Amino acid sequence: MSDTSPHRDYTVVDLPADVPVFDFTTAYDPESILDEPWGIGRYDERRVQNMYNNSDLYDETRCIHMGIDIWGPAGTPVKAFADGRVYAVVNHDSPRNYGPTVITEHLLDGERIWALHGHLSQQTLGHVDLDQPVQAGDVIGWFGTATENGGWPPHLHLQLSREEPMNNDMPGVVAPADREEARQIYPDPRRILGAIY
Repeated sequence: MSDTSPHRDYTVVDLPADVPVFDFTTAYDPESILDEPWGIGRYDERRVQNMYNNSDLYDETRCIHMGIDIWGPAGTPVKAFADGRVYAVVNHDSPRNYGPTVITEHLLDGERIWALHGHLSQQTLGHVDLDQPVQAGDVIGWFGTATENGGWPPHLHLQLSREEPMNNDMPGVVAPADREEARQIYPDPRRILGAIY
C-alpha cells in the first residue's frame, strides 16, 4: 500500500454546491431530512437522544457523533478517497445499525488509517471484495435505502480510525465521558473531505 501525499485526490461523494449543514443538537426529524436533497451531519456533535433511542444498540448516554454524515439520494456513488485496500465488507443488519458497510485501509501522511463507509446498499456487498486494492476515485459502494441501510434516511456515515477496527466495526456515537479518548482514535473526517462545513 502506498502512502498518500497529498492526502486527498478525490472526494468520497460528489456534492452539489451549498449543501446545508443539519443541526442535530436540538432536534432530529427524519421526515425533515427527506425535505432536503442533500445535507451534512457534523463530526463531534452532541446529538439529541431521540436519534438513537429506538434501538438496543445505544444506551442512554451515547450521543457524541464520531463521523460525518452525508445525506443524499439512495444510489449515490461512494468513492475511495485514496489508494489502499478493502479491509472489510460486512452487513451490520440489525435495526439502526450501519447496514451494508465497507471499511478501507490506507496510509495517510505516513499513518495507517481505516475508513468506515456505512449505510450502503445491498448491491455494495457484491461490488467489492476483502483485500481488493482500491485507487482514489474508485466506486466502492452506493447509498442504501432505509429498507437496507439500518432504517435511516439515505446517507453515508464516514468515520476514520487510527486503531484497527475490532469485529469490522466502529462506534458511530460514544458517551460524553468517552469523548476525548474517542476523538484521538476517530479523527475528524474533514482531514480527507476538506472543509465541507
